[in-house]
Amino acid sequence: MKTQLKLLSLLLLLPAAALAAPPSAEELLKKYDAIMGPTNFEGAMTMVAHRDDGSTRSYKMRMLKAGDEKARIWFDEPAAARGQEILRQGDNAWIYMPNLKRAVRMANRDSFQGGDFNNADVLRTNYGKDYAAQVVEDPAMPEAYLLELKAKTEDASYDRIKLWVARKDAMPIKGEYYTASGKLLRAAEFVDVKSFKGVKRPARVVMKNMIATKRFSELTVDSMDVRVQPAAGRFVLDDLGR
Repeated sequence: MKTQLKLLSLLLLLPAAALAAPPSAEELLKKYDAIMGPTNFEGAMTMVAHRDDGSTRSYKMRMLKAGDEKARIWFDEPAAARGQEILRQGDNAWIYMPNLKRAVRMANRDSFQGGDFNNADVLRTNYGKDYAAQVVEDPAMPEAYLLELKAKTEDASYDRIKLWVARKDAMPIKGEYYTASGKLLRAAEFVDVKSFKGVKRPARVVMKNMIATKRFSELTVDSMDVRVQPAAGRFVLDDLGR
């Protein structure tokens, strides 16, 4: 009886967080999507692509997102990309080429402007829809949850993903992106956590190319505002180039 009372006393002294059940994989994935791809936002971003020969190329862009299915990007720099636009509607995406005055279809897994992110990395952060997830233990990173994701469809940007998020707030820490055969294609680091207007998130993602190992790209969020309500007319093909 005394032993039981002692155990009860110890349990009462534990903080509520220690007694709470750990979050499910679905809950963690929902938090990741909310951090990396808020429902609506308007922002400015810079991507710097580092090439094999040590040279770099910088892209400056503005992005508008509405819901989970619509996104649009306008390129301001470099001069060769100025006037180009990208539109995503659900699983479909196009790039508008001002010299052709028309839009060309894009694939999720194609390289984003020749860098080491693919198109879906930038345009479509909706892992909860695209992947089935489970939480596994990683003794090497006790401060993080490790999510193992498996693509639900062939249209997903990767076949498998490993994603580490902080236990305290689900803030992304790093990711690994694989083919169906298990080959590691890319590895990401999420750094420089900052508070923007309405959201706290990593301000910079470094994506390393694990095939051409001298290559990597950095995507930096320069500004972001999640309080916008974008007009539906901004996400139609006929509005590109205007």
